[in-house]
Amino acid sequence: MTEELDDRIAAAAEWEALLGEIRTVEGLEEFLRPPRLEALKPGAEGPVVMLNVGRERCDALVVSDDGVRALELPGLTRAEVNEEALGYLRTVHGLEQAQAEVSSLRRKLLEGVAAPDDLHAYQDAQRALAGLRLTTEASLRGTLGRLWDRVTGPVLAHLRPVPRSDGTLPRLWWCPTGQLALLPLHAAGHHGEPGRSVLDTVVSSYTPSLRALRLARERSVPEGGRMLLVAMTRTPGQAPLPNVASERALLQELFGESGCTVLDESKALGERVLAELRTHQYAHFSCHGTQNLNAPSRAGLLLSDGMLSVTDLLAARLETDLAFLSACKTATGGVWLSDEMITLAAALHHAGCRHVIATLWSVYDPAAAFVSDHVYRELKRDGGLDTDAAAHALHSAVVRLRDRHPDRPSVWIPFTHTGP
Repeated sequence: MTEELDDRIAAAAEWEALLGEIRTVEGLEEFLRPPRLEALKPGAEGPVVMLNVGRERCDALVVSDDGVRALELPGLTRAEVNEEALGYLRTVHGLEQAQAEVSSLRRKLLEGVAAPDDLHAYQDAQRALAGLRLTTEASLRGTLGRLWDRVTGPVLAHLRPVPRSDGTLPRLWWCPTGQLALLPLHAAGHHGEPGRSVLDTVVSSYTPSLRALRLARERSVPEGGRMLLVAMTRTPGQAPLPNVASERALLQELFGESGCTVLDESKALGERVLAELRTHQYAHFSCHGTQNLNAPSRAGLLLSDGMLSVTDLLAARLETDLAFLSACKTATGGVWLSDEMITLAAALHHAGCRHVIATLWSVYDPAAAFVSDHVYRELKRDGGLDTDAAAHALHSAVVRLRDRHPDRPSVWIPFTHTGP
């Protein structure tokens, strides 16, 4: 036993000596050291709010150029967060299931393969969906109000952000942990009451970590200005997406036929998509997505030959400036591994995509088309896109949707931005 202990002590000393030698090499001074706080500060663009959900208390750690400030959230407990997240997921999942049932029965009727009772089942499903939509919107408004009262409102009251001289709202990055990572912090608020919503106070983005945000800011912007469009109007076993055609027309108008590579149903194969991602500056996915809340790495984008998964994307090495996921459920992580923020959006971000626009759940096809049109027209510049304005462009689109549909938060909540 003593000999084994001596061997371990000697091995540890050898390891420390080797690390010391490596750290004498120029550029490797911080090898295997945790990053220093100075290197992780977010810069002048705005603070990062890291939200901790603990057994004893919940806190917001506000990281800015001035350092780190801890703000206790006394109105929040882990039990309440878990209850809120599970209730929110049940609400959204119930609506999605009802929508899927209506879409499935509609397809059967249109394709002439319906059973004798399917017409009545379709009518019943439509009535059930109409009633569920009303209760869903009320439930979502309640979630947004409670998030404001217990989380985002106290944080913003502490920060007191003010608009810039040109009237634009300041930036803020959310870095949630635990079950808070499942909730729409960027849309929290009592909408309709001036000054009591996140959307009216700051332009929100998400980041999986301080390190991820720093690396995205340091990453060089690729050149070329080419757009990759994955356009899946029809996907086996899924409802059609009629507005894919309008998104395709928009991107071909803005980038020209020669500047936009289109992979439609016959060409949208997993290996082909990954290969093209490595050679394009921008990517737009107009397709269905799926999630697995218990095993989030099994989530993915549904293509012609199957699913392009989170795992596939994490293994890729990309230099993409902007990825727009006009697909369903691409920014929602898992229930059991929620601290890890494993989502399609985070996977693309970690793989090398600087900016990712994604959605929390199944979005209304016309809403996705509207957001795409607004964002791209806001960002388009000669020779490419001004992606540094991506968060502001998305915020503007979401505010317009909210103003058009104030009583339907399900239309405008889902859209999120991840990146610098």
